[in-house]
Amino acid sequence: MNRLYTQHYRPSLDASSAPSLQKKFTAAILMVVMGSAAVLAAGIACHAAGVRVNTTKSIPVGFYRTSSSAIEKGAYVMLCPPPSAVFDEARQRQYIAGGPCPGGYGYMMKRVLAAKSDVIQVSDDGVRVNGELLPLSAPLKADKAGRPLPHYRTDGYELGSSELLLMSDVSSTSFDSRYFGPVHLAQIKSVIVPLFVW
Repeated sequence: MNRLYTQHYRPSLDASSAPSLQKKFTAAILMVVMGSAAVLAAGIACHAAGVRVNTTKSIPVGFYRTSSSAIEKGAYVMLCPPPSAVFDEARQRQYIAGGPCPGGYGYMMKRVLAAKSDVIQVSDDGVRVNGELLPLSAPLKADKAGRPLPHYRTDGYELGSSELLLMSDVSSTSFDSRYFGPVHLAQIKSVIVPLFVW
């Protein structure tokens, strides 16, 4: 009796294909590393040139450059929050990021909406500067998690020569002076000027 044997075909790797795959893999890794290095180098160069990126809703999202312009009403500024219980809690709740500022806080970017000799009022219906209600300025009672927000209230406070009211005029949910009050001029690290925002 003849037996029929079946032979299963098992493809064998060509001896030359292994080095070829290894070369392709090495080239791909090299491209990723070089691309990452290029992005990092570009980021360092931009930072050294004074370019800063804002990803929050407090001011228009986009690219800004640091400037030696005067700190005045209407200017966008980058600041280090002063170490305090309000900002400790804000950092813990992630209203602000961690970073290089004293207290481990990250930089904040806001707009100067009141300065020396302006009279501010902060109440449940919003923030007034010299009697004029600022848009989108009503303080929220609680955050998205239902936790009570800090309260800053004044019925008529005249800002001193070194005090600023730092707010958002584009977001009703910004964590700004409606919650922590005026900020000292010394906390400002730089005026920032929009380069490309949306």
